[in-house]
Parts: sequence; C-alpha cells; structure tokens
Amino acid sequence: MKVNGIPTRTIWSVDHGQAIGIIDQTKLPFEFKKETLRDWRQVREAIATMKVRGAPLIGIAAAWAMVLAIRDNAQDDLIHEVRSELIATRPTAVNLQWAVDHLVKKVMPLPAKDRLPVAYREAEEMTQANVLANRAIGTHGAKIIAELYAKKREPVNILTHCNAGWLATVDYGTALSAVYIAFEQGIPLHVWVDETRPREQGLLTAWELAGVGIPHTVIADNAGGHLMQHREVDAVIVGADRITAIGDVANKVGTYLKALAAKDMDVPFYVAAPSSTIDWTIQDGKHGIEIENRSGDELRFIRGLDKKGHLADIRLMDAQTNVENPAFDVTPARLVTGIITERGVCAPEFLTRLFPEGARKHARS
Repeated sequence: MKVNGIPTRTIWSVDHGQAIGIIDQTKLPFEFKKETLRDWRQVREAIATMKVRGAPLIGIAAAWAMVLAIRDNAQDDLIHEVRSELIATRPTAVNLQWAVDHLVKKVMPLPAKDRLPVAYREAEEMTQANVLANRAIGTHGAKIIAELYAKKREPVNILTHCNAGWLATVDYGTALSAVYIAFEQGIPLHVWVDETRPREQGLLTAWELAGVGIPHTVIADNAGGHLMQHREVDAVIVGADRITAIGDVANKVGTYLKALAAKDMDVPFYVAAPSSTIDWTIQDGKHGIEIENRSGDELRFIRGLDKKGHLADIRLMDAQTNVENPAFDVTPARLVTGIITERGVCAPEFLTRLFPEGARKHARS
C-alpha cells in the first residue's frame, strides 16, 4: 500500500538480512514512524509490545527474528531456545508458530555454517508469499462485496472488528484486502470501523482507509448490533488469529458478540485469513485454543493526544481496580457464513476440501 504516495510494507529486510525495518504501530494513527531492529531480541520485544501486530505479520516478523538469531549463532541449542521464546510471546496467533517451525525445519538438517543463507531465503520467500496470499484473499472477498452491490445497487456497508488491513500483514491485509480490491474495481462501499478496545486497533483501520479515500465511520464497539438491527450492515468481515480444523475462529475479543448479532439479524459473517492461520491439530476452539491474557494496564490507561498535542497515556481508573484483559475470543463455526482464503471461499465445514493436504498431514501425525 502507499503512505503519502510512497509504496510501503510493514516489514522489510535491511542490508540483506543484517537487520529488519518495521513500522512502529504503537505510534499510529498520530505518528508514522519506522524503526530498525538489529537482533532477534528486539524483534521479540516488538512483537510482545505490539509494535508489530496482526497474526500474519507477527509470523513473518518471527521468521526474520530467527534469521537474526542464526546470524549470531547457528548452533542447535540456540535455535531451539529462540524458537521457544518467540512462540511464547503471542500464544494465540498460530501464524507465529507456523512461520518459526517452517524456517527451523528447513535449516536444522544443514550444517551450522550453511544455515544462514537458507534461513534468509526462506524468510524472503515467506514474506513474498504472504503478499500474494493476501492479494488472492482480497480478490475472492471482493466478489462477495460485488454480489452484495448487485443485489442492492447502493453502497455496500461492511462492518469490521480490530484491524485486518495491510498493517496486520506484510501488505494488502486479509479482511480489508477484500475492501481495497472492491474499491479498486469501482464498487461503492462504506466501512463501519469498530474502535476495538482496549488497544484501539480500529483507529489503525480508519487510518488505512483514510489513506486511500475509502468512506468509513468509526463506531463504539457496542454499536454494531444496533446498526445490524436497523439494516445498516450488509456484511461483517473480520480477520483471524487461529482457525480450527472445523472452522472455529479465534479473533480479537468482541468478535464473538458481533457474530451473535449477525446471526440474529441474518447478516452474513465472513472470516478472511491465509491458510497459515488454520491449525489442523485443534478441533474445538473453545477448549483447544490458548487465549492470551494481556496486561491490565491496557484497560487502566488509554493512549491519545493531550491538550498540547503530545502522545500520552491517560489513566481511566484507580490503579487498584481489578481488571481482566483477555485479548481474544472464539467464534464457533456455526456462526460463520464463510471463510475467505487464498484458494477461495467456503463454509467452515468444507475447509478440508480447499486444503486437503493440511488435513492429510494432521491425520498422519
């Protein structure tokens, strides 16, 4: 995507893998700031603090963290240690483990002296593959939006939750990729953007949409059901951090409530994600997916501009107030109309038809 007219991605290699560049997303939407990370611990910290965020992006970032670790020490013990530390950083998003394990599997059979160039090549290939997959997701998702427009002949209203745009991936995004491509095709549309407390990722979505001129409106998290009741939402499209083999979906907390409202009002509810988000080892998402609990300070404070225009953290409640901060919830497959992947759109129960190799691999293990 473009920022101020300049083609930009969320992550890139610096000096042929000697470092990586990122966008510090904790500064958005008020400041666009790039940062260079020069060792794997800095990348791990960037993932933990959500300087980089979004399931597909943290997977790619973790792959590059492995490259930096192997650059410094390509011995078996360190590789396994770094792998474990990275996976523990954000446990719900399966893309992180998928990316790290894919890279480790490629380098471990090799002598230590041969591992770095292979790790670099694999990270580059995964980065490019992410872009292609996201573009394909958008192409398939745009067809859904086009069909909705053909029926109503008025702008299509899409509701999103969290940020599943290019900032959550290397480029294009997942849920927003469909919006971008539909917009490119000239389909009139409007996006309802959930603010998505407590990290306010909806503000990132609004920042993205404003950058390309797509009509949008930010709403409070609890306004979605009201809009659906009044027939102001034609479809809900969200991303995902993990999808089970039967189509249960873990996504940013609050997604389940949107899915319930959509089901009640007969509004189609779609999930857009690459195949790397599917965890074939899990059937029951409610009991099988580990839900990350984050710091209570994300609820106690909110970040914004003070009266002088400086970025500041504002306290919302007493420091002793008890808070619980689950970062994700699980939407059962029965509430999902369809899953939009790089291979097409299917009902949750037909995931194995789109990706038979994933199901076969799990059956053998």
